Amino acid sequence: MNYRHAFHAGNFADVFKHAILVGLLESLKAKQAPFCYFDTHAGAGRYDLRGTAARTTREHENGILRLLGAVRLPTALHIYLNLVRALNNGATDIAVYPGSPLIASLLLRDEDRAVLCEIQVAEAASLRTLFAGDARIGVHVRDGYEALGALLPPKERRGLVLIDPPFEAQDDEFRAIEAALARAAARWPGGIYAIWYPIKLHQQTQPFLRWFARRKLPKVLCAELLLHPDNSALRLNGCGMVIVNAPWKFDQQLAELLPALRQHLAQGRFGEHRLEWLSHG
Repeated sequence: MNYRHAFHAGNFADVFKHAILVGLLESLKAKQAPFCYFDTHAGAGRYDLRGTAARTTREHENGILRLLGAVRLPTALHIYLNLVRALNNGATDIAVYPGSPLIASLLLRDEDRAVLCEIQVAEAASLRTLFAGDARIGVHVRDGYEALGALLPPKERRGLVLIDPPFEAQDDEFRAIEAALARAAARWPGGIYAIWYPIKLHQQTQPFLRWFARRKLPKVLCAELLLHPDNSALRLNGCGMVIVNAPWKFDQQLAELLPALRQHLAQGRFGEHRLEWLSHG
């Protein structure tokens, strides 16, 4: 694997993914019972926006930096931005961007738990350093897809699985997600599954979305944000998130969130968001 998220940390796709992640975790916290957060491709946990990788691409300038001065935003977006600000001591010229594991750790309660899987040894070492002494969080150096079959269901019986792979091989990655998710849902049918995916070509994402309808998984909600038309394989035109077992009224949260993201993250005259139920279950 050659993918290094440090080059893309804080870009528009991260903003989209992490705002939705915050909304899902807050929905789980609405009930007192503890829950488990499971991350299949956890990454390093935090990223230096002043480091060489981030300064090479500067993708965060069209992502997180666009939102920091915005007002009147949906609740999940406010919470997300406040987390980022807090990690940077309130500075507007932020130097640190949190990955999904760090965002989750800041929202977990004492009784909740996180399982972080990362196959790259250096990234896993960064996670262990970041969360040293935090008994709520376990780091596993293993393939996240394989871990779904081995570690589910969690003892809490409530929780969220985030599947956010690097998509180095686009079509193959979609098929790997389908196989892993089918096994995971069979073992833990009541879990919430959030699957992030890139959008380049329309014909690549449509078979993936049709798979969910055929499987008849329960309450499958799909949200997409496009900054460019999905007709070119040469760039990231947008991204999406499929949510299995979507929380009650979560579609209403996304109906507020997506227009705000489109407004603040637009890179030109084109901008589009989509929200649909693939299965009501």
